[in-house]
Amino acid sequence: MGLILLEALAAGLVFILIIWWTMFSGRSKGELHDDTEPEADRAPDDGHPPPKP
Repeated sequence: MGLILLEALAAGLVFILIIWWTMFSGRSKGELHDDTEPEADRAPDDGHPPPKP
């Protein structure tokens, strides 16, 4: 019985480790931008839609 509980605890810890790793292992400065698009055509990165003309 104790071996089953120990194995379940180990599996839970591995699961939590995988979740933690995928949450916090991204790029340190975020995603890289594609430099082929002209600056004027890019959407602003402030989260707001562009103003209407």
